[in-house]
Amino acid sequence: MTTRRINTATAEAATAALQLDYVSSDHLASRSPSWWQNVLGVVGFEKPPVIGGARVPVTASMTPALGVKDNLCEVWRVAVPATATGLSNGAARQGRVHYRYCDDLLFGSITIVERLRDAVSGARDGAKDVEVGALLRATEYAYQEIFGVLKETEHRHLIRVWNYLPEINREADGDERYRHFNSARQLAFRNSGRANVGTVPAASALGSPSGSPISIYFLAARQPPTMIENPRQTSAYHYPPKFGRHSPLFSRACLLSGSTGTNLFVSGTSSIVGHETIHEGDVAAQTRETMANINALLNEANRMVGSARYSLNGLKFKVYVRQPSDLGAIEATLAESLRSSTPIVYLQADVCREDLLVEIEATGESD
Repeated sequence: MTTRRINTATAEAATAALQLDYVSSDHLASRSPSWWQNVLGVVGFEKPPVIGGARVPVTASMTPALGVKDNLCEVWRVAVPATATGLSNGAARQGRVHYRYCDDLLFGSITIVERLRDAVSGARDGAKDVEVGALLRATEYAYQEIFGVLKETEHRHLIRVWNYLPEINREADGDERYRHFNSARQLAFRNSGRANVGTVPAASALGSPSGSPISIYFLAARQPPTMIENPRQTSAYHYPPKFGRHSPLFSRACLLSGSTGTNLFVSGTSSIVGHETIHEGDVAAQTRETMANINALLNEANRMVGSARYSLNGLKFKVYVRQPSDLGAIEATLAESLRSSTPIVYLQADVCREDLLVEIEATGESD
């Protein structure tokens, strides 16, 4: 099996409001204080990285990396000097949310443990099972905290959310934990007065190991992004009831425009056409179908902006692999359509449907 090595050198991005880099933790440790001035937040994969005295939000997805020796991190930076963006002076905290922001953008994270003592409150929300009550309360509380920060800082528009939920596919109280999570997320959005269709953020939800906390990190903006749906797929918020009492709440992608350029955020995309999983049991075919969905979203983004600004060559990918033994087949399939230099991180994680073997998300800048 061959593995794709991530280039951990960072480069300035003059054409985008926001810059994503995959960086080794060793590389982070060697950076000067001035380099950190433009950093909004850092995300480790299996665990939060140690970054010394840098005052930025740090979190982790709790999902182990595959196929690389480096302990990689995800670094989100504003792409212009901090003095020009009004970047806040280090990380702030409100409740359990850690965040940093500039005039246009905000990065935040929250980690929360499901506590069984919260089950009484959860039961009032319709849960019969103690575990489900704890999950409902933890999810609702996390989103309430997030919305409180966005109101306080006036970065009211969620543009991208990453949700990591322990044992996402396990059944509890007659349904998957993911579907209970969707119910709590819907309730939090409704209670905050936010839309449940159309203008919801790009988002993904993946499974982390048993015993992990719920980990959520997010990007928000002062100005609304442009949401994008995939003509090959049913919008997630319009899924039929067979996928749960409350639909997943995310857009397939979104475009963020700013004074320094544009970013494209592609949500976790899998082998779904319409609302049904296809190619069940065939990881290579699922990977090809996933890439077909990503290409469809690129075409839709280009149609909306009126020019061919976005392509596969301008994307950085994060690939979630259900079974580590499938990594080689996924890599070989992606090599059919992506350059060898394409930045890709592979993570082991359960996908939101048990019959999905791979999920791929992407972040891009205009060509």
